[in-house]
Amino acid sequence: MAGPVQRRRRRMPLAPVVRAVRRPPGPPDTTSGQPNAPGNHGVVDWALYVEGRRASVASHQEAVQRARAGEGFVWVGLFEPTQGELAAVAADFGLHPLAVEDAVNAHQRPKLDVYDNGLFMVLKTVRYVPHEGVTETSQIVETGEVMVFLGAHSVVTVRHGEHGQLGHVRQRLEQLPEFMAHGPAAVLHGVCDAIVDDYVAVTDRLEDDVDEIEAAVFSQRGARDIGRIYQLKRELMELRRAVTPLVVPLGQLAQRPSPFVDKQVRKYLRDVEDHLVRVAETVAGFDELLATVVQASLAKLSIAENEDMRKLAAWAAIFAVPTAIAGIYGMNFRHMPELTWRYGYEVVLAFIVVACLLLYRGFKRSGWL
Repeated sequence: MAGPVQRRRRRMPLAPVVRAVRRPPGPPDTTSGQPNAPGNHGVVDWALYVEGRRASVASHQEAVQRARAGEGFVWVGLFEPTQGELAAVAADFGLHPLAVEDAVNAHQRPKLDVYDNGLFMVLKTVRYVPHEGVTETSQIVETGEVMVFLGAHSVVTVRHGEHGQLGHVRQRLEQLPEFMAHGPAAVLHGVCDAIVDDYVAVTDRLEDDVDEIEAAVFSQRGARDIGRIYQLKRELMELRRAVTPLVVPLGQLAQRPSPFVDKQVRKYLRDVEDHLVRVAETVAGFDELLATVVQASLAKLSIAENEDMRKLAAWAAIFAVPTAIAGIYGMNFRHMPELTWRYGYEVVLAFIVVACLLLYRGFKRSGWL
């Protein structure tokens, strides 16, 4: 059953470069085979990009020196680094200590911090957890985090969580040297675009769950599904916490001039911002719809209970007639009406049956039975 919230898909015509940056299904991140990579297992991949192309360098130190000399930029990708691993990278690129602390601890709200030597952006990643149906304990949305340190000649990405890999983003961007030539901001765009794409995919899948719950509420046992509705609403809140707070930071990147974000890249970021706003509106609509569904379910449950009470009261009134007559004639008084009449027993039984039938007919017509 289609709900009042319509599915919002990405229909806007995009530039060829942006289409190429869109994420296809790709392999997970793999550890770089380059020699002398910084740190240890926390580093997923690193490279020096000169004029948008991956350059061949002998060591990480050489890559950093060439980037500082203006020969390109370095992109280092890390996965759940320790304090020491991230400190080594921070020393090479002059990352702000407050931002480094946030990147190690994770569990940050989506935000954008501006420092003298760069930007620090936090984004929430989401993944739809497949399931046969929504239950009171279903996990539907799984979240992670990606932090991006953006400098004039460097970009450092830090990922937390088993999903949201960025290997496919690097692969796609490396196929677009003309876009990568815009510098580290091109990487930031690719990361934001891939994450927002995931938002769209999860929102589309969640719509099916919302429709299922909405249809179930008006089924015979729908009023008993309060637990399922509440669980879906909680999982939707996880998605909302990832999407809604990101609208303002991404808007700042797309609209406000910055020495770290090329003007041409801001145009593409505006496109990503538009898609993010649409997702945020869709998620808000789902949340409002589920709130209405909860109210409808409670109202239906209250009506059902009232109907049950009316049926019980009607049957109690019907059975009160034979109970009262039997109680009267069971009091064992010697002198009572019709005790010695030959047809007294039959007359009393007939009276009970007729009275019960009349009461049943009256309650049936009034809708109590």
